[in-house]
Amino acid sequence: MADFDRDYRDPLDDFDKREVHLLGKTKRVYVSGTGPAVIVMSEMPGISPYVARFARWVRDAGLTVFMPSLFGDDGILPGNGKAMLTVARACISREFRAFASNASSPVTQWLRALAADAHNECGGKGVGAIGMCFTGNFALSMMLEKSVVAPVLSQPSLPMNNPAGLAIAPEELATVKARMEDEDLTVLAYRFEGDTFCKAEKFAAYSDALGDRFIGKVLPDAAANPDAPLSTPHSVVTLHLINEEGQPTVQARDEILDFFRARLISDQ
Repeated sequence: MADFDRDYRDPLDDFDKREVHLLGKTKRVYVSGTGPAVIVMSEMPGISPYVARFARWVRDAGLTVFMPSLFGDDGILPGNGKAMLTVARACISREFRAFASNASSPVTQWLRALAADAHNECGGKGVGAIGMCFTGNFALSMMLEKSVVAPVLSQPSLPMNNPAGLAIAPEELATVKARMEDEDLTVLAYRFEGDTFCKAEKFAAYSDALGDRFIGKVLPDAAANPDAPLSTPHSVVTLHLINEEGQPTVQARDEILDFFRARLISDQ
């Protein structure tokens, strides 16, 4: 896979393509690996080759990836026009509340059901979940499902019109916080310092809401891949990751993988 080749299509043929029916809705889910389950939710504009690359890293860490197709075309990195069309469609979809502060996206209910099914299938101490950008906050809402014990928020960007807003209903946030306290759980979060989609106000709001249960990590803008097609530093473990030893983005990726393994695998 050449970096940022717009014409490259990842066939995703090393994943089992399932049509998963839950709560009256059917979505395609790409599954691969062995071991406890991790739900990998793609950033906008969909399951690009770089999201799939991260999912393979999770799989290779000894875990089973469940990667639902929530929007866009699977396996490609579309041009700006098509990407913006995907964003527009998601913004008006009833499954997402892209502009609503203090409100959870309805799709998180389906994702919680997916996590429960994945845990029943794969076992282990629980399920991990990572959301990115548009889905960035979903892993927190998914903690309403008792099997989800390892949530990661990568550049959470909703609500799109409120840098300090939290895309989770207050009563759900209170339930999640109480569960974190009762079970000694934490949430990992990552952003670039100069990210214009996920600003410092977002992490400050999460910190205020969750206290030391929220572990927010901020990477310098210089750590972002300068060749990425998105100019603002944003996608920590996908487009803006520099896949070289010692790079801050690779260190972030490895922290996430270690977090999943420690929380999910019984002998760790």
